[in-house]
Amino acid sequence: DPWQSFNQPVFAFNHGFDRYLLRPVAKVWSIVLPDPGRRGLDRAFDNLGMPQRFVNNLLQGHPLDAGTELARFVVNTTAGVAGFIDVAHLLHLEEHDADMGQTLGVWGAHPGPYLMLPLLPPLTVRDGIGRGIDSALNPVGYFAVPIVVTIPVDVVQAVNERSLKLKLFDNVEDDVIDLYSAVRNAYLQKRRHAVESRRPSMAGVVHV
Repeated sequence: DPWQSFNQPVFAFNHGFDRYLLRPVAKVWSIVLPDPGRRGLDRAFDNLGMPQRFVNNLLQGHPLDAGTELARFVVNTTAGVAGFIDVAHLLHLEEHDADMGQTLGVWGAHPGPYLMLPLLPPLTVRDGIGRGIDSALNPVGYFAVPIVVTIPVDVVQAVNERSLKLKLFDNVEDDVIDLYSAVRNAYLQKRRHAVESRRPSMAGVVHV
């Protein structure tokens, strides 16, 4: 963790932001909007992530998964009322999550140092670059001036997503001695698995 001296203060800021602002707002949001509505909104936001998943599944060498993502988008956008209802799941069309950081890893790019940035989730240098590329695939920015639309949408998405995880993170700092290291290690392990699980299988390849 060569950038730990930078990362730890940023982590403390992000943790404080979540504890004293985002989480309280999310609690109010959970009262204003009942659970079915919040879960439907979460599915609608997830539906908008189809271009990212479609492109990255293709780039990772999984065209069938990319096709499934496209089919899910068509079904959920139409029959699922803009994605609020996951009709595709009822048709056994399951989501295949994929992002550019993962794609770069599948191509052999090393993760680089662990990185914390204000108001963003944990990253590595590779995942930070990938996040920037993926943001260009976000369809919301295509319909208006990005700063006018994407910021309010991102805020609503963050608050709604946090409201669905209130119990998951309750008192987590009380159970962990070194929260920074625990989050870092969990993230790096999760991303390592995400990359390895998407590498094309070498089964059947003939070595000369």
